[in-house]
Amino acid sequence: MAQSPIKPPIPPKGQRNLTNLTLLWRFVRAYPGQLAAALTALVIAALATLAIPQGLKWIVDNGFAAGADVSAVRPYFLFMIAVILVMGAATAFRFYYVSWIGERVVADLRQAVQRHLLTLDPVFFEENRPAEIASRLTSDTAIIEQTVGTSASMALRNAVMGVGGIIYMAVQSPKLTGLVLLVIPLTVLPIIWLGRRVRDISRTSQDRIADLGTMIAEVLGAIRIVQAFTQERREVDRFGGAVESAFATAKRRIRIRAMMTALVITLVFGAITLVLWQGALDVITGSLSSGTIAAFIFAAVIVAGAFGTLTETYGDIMRAAGAAGRMMELLAARPGIAAPANPVALPMPAAGRLAFAGVTFHYPSRPDGAALVDFNLDVASGENVAVVGPSGAGKSTLFQLIQRFYDPQAGSIHLDGVDLREADPQAVRARIAVVPQETVVFAASALENIRYGRPEATEAEVWAAAEAAHADIFLRDLPDGLNSFLGEGGTRLSGGQRQRLAIARAILRDAPVLLLDEATSALDSESERLVQDALEGLMKGRTTLVIAHRLATVRNADRIIVMDEGRIVAQGTHDRLIDQGGLYAKLARLQFEAARPEAA
Repeated sequence: MAQSPIKPPIPPKGQRNLTNLTLLWRFVRAYPGQLAAALTALVIAALATLAIPQGLKWIVDNGFAAGADVSAVRPYFLFMIAVILVMGAATAFRFYYVSWIGERVVADLRQAVQRHLLTLDPVFFEENRPAEIASRLTSDTAIIEQTVGTSASMALRNAVMGVGGIIYMAVQSPKLTGLVLLVIPLTVLPIIWLGRRVRDISRTSQDRIADLGTMIAEVLGAIRIVQAFTQERREVDRFGGAVESAFATAKRRIRIRAMMTALVITLVFGAITLVLWQGALDVITGSLSSGTIAAFIFAAVIVAGAFGTLTETYGDIMRAAGAAGRMMELLAARPGIAAPANPVALPMPAAGRLAFAGVTFHYPSRPDGAALVDFNLDVASGENVAVVGPSGAGKSTLFQLIQRFYDPQAGSIHLDGVDLREADPQAVRARIAVVPQETVVFAASALENIRYGRPEATEAEVWAAAEAAHADIFLRDLPDGLNSFLGEGGTRLSGGQRQRLAIARAILRDAPVLLLDEATSALDSESERLVQDALEGLMKGRTTLVIAHRLATVRNADRIIVMDEGRIVAQGTHDRLIDQGGLYAKLARLQFEAARPEAA
């Protein structure tokens, strides 16, 4: 099955509208109990707020008249106190449950995105910067957290109070309410128009912030190179330019939101002033009581405040819609490498036989040049095969295809007689241990790093693997032994120590297929001799492919294959290939000369 050219996995910028928030609803509805509690508390708090104008009306009508009876007024003040207590308690419950939902939804969303990212193949990360993706998981989810935990509930609460307040006002005075309603279209239309501008600029602002995260992660990750080449000033200027660009975008967003707020407040409170004017005339003529106009004004202030808050939360919700859209783009990405619907089980016990049959492969990011061309290779169970060749010959590509990080455009690869495309990729990788050329050490303890090869291994088994890789020598000297923190990327270890740690991880994996990519390249002569002994023991009974430039590793191989431009140009033992001359003999002279006296 040929692998078609892959387009950038993250689709173009999607629709930036409220429909993106359906992603959040998928997570919110997983907690119906908390959601019901939050909505109930929210409605009670809103209704309690709306009950205050009625209490005010009763107090003004019954307590401010000449000769009013104190005992007659007391129940209305008790009513107000009860309303305030209910409002306070309901607001506290609303805050707790809404905040809980916000935190829980963001935690679930981050886990869902991270879980999905781990299913994507390397092509995705060739096309999309990991640092930008990390920014999405932090800055964008922080925006979503604020919206779900604060802005959304504020919007809903103020919507309830706004609608409820208008209904109450209409009961008190339909004429005055009509005057208030005349201004609502004048308020809503600017919100819609300016809100779209805020939404678009917010998305741009989030992109600029993501660029900042990407840049700082890149520079700090290469801090030694930056300082070694004395480029601190350049990086400060470059980052400063990116910060100013993000600030300029943020200023545009703030300016529009400020305009929107000013316009809405002017219209709303201007309308209230007109209503007060008309209300004063009605009181003078006796059409309304003093309590009614007081209640109406209080309710109008609540409605105005509710709609004012809605203008602010609308911008926050639009920002959340943009952030949710970016999360949806990540979740929408589909891996090019995935298990088939009915994967073929690999045979047991594992033998470790490998076979390449007519394999032609182009990297998706480099479709014009073939990394392998009509490549054929059979590796028997337990055979030790060394792979040599100049840079770009396709050596590392073999390892990428064996682990099924990619599928070839033509031909097939079999493990123990099963086509890799018909098997579950995880089942395939479970039979492989790898020591990469660029050693990966996680920011964790030595124990966790070695145990990464087999998480269920005991500490005794980890020590045994470390001893086999001769890593125990330096591990025992660490302050906390296996429990010592190794720093970001293993910065507390030397290059050779990191490589021996990676070898210990592969030893602990105890897999039938072993892939060694320059496994001793970072070791000094003494360490290489120790590790070479460990590797020879590890290779016994395992199918091993070794990419190597050092003579000691190549001489001990059962077979050497010589690659050039994605093809096998020669194969055989070391002595036979030397006798044949050609590319291998040339490589031996140029690349292995330094190791020849040591190997003799």
